[in-house]
Amino acid sequence: MSEPVSGAGAAPREPKPRPAPVPDADWAPYWDATLAGRLIVQHCPECGHYQLYPRAHCLACRAAVEWVDASGQGTVHSFTVIRQNPSRSFRHLLPFVVALVDLAEGPRLMTNLVGCDPGEVRIGAAVQVRFEPVSDTAALPLFELVR
Repeated sequence: MSEPVSGAGAAPREPKPRPAPVPDADWAPYWDATLAGRLIVQHCPECGHYQLYPRAHCLACRAAVEWVDASGQGTVHSFTVIRQNPSRSFRHLLPFVVALVDLAEGPRLMTNLVGCDPGEVRIGAAVQVRFEPVSDTAALPLFELVR
């Protein structure tokens, strides 16, 4: 008799890696920088606006933009604690925090907060970026509470 593959009595399966982004031409500089442990955002030299996600022009004045290093610092704008997730890529991380982080430069990024108990997270908390490699072409920018 074979063992069940799902449902009651099934043997737990090994976790899968986090899903990896597939960089396209617009995102390639961003994902290349993450592999080097750098967080970058777009900056407009004309009006000083910072933006992320990549676009061909500044959202404020329509001028050309350039990629610049971000400080990697930010604050928690909002968050939720995920306590259930059947995906093999995430269930071993439970519970985990999904957060909106306002970068010091201005753009807001959806990410995970790691290295802390979910009960420690507060809106307005200071955070710092760290990177988790997920493929040969990308590392995920995750954030930790500044202690």
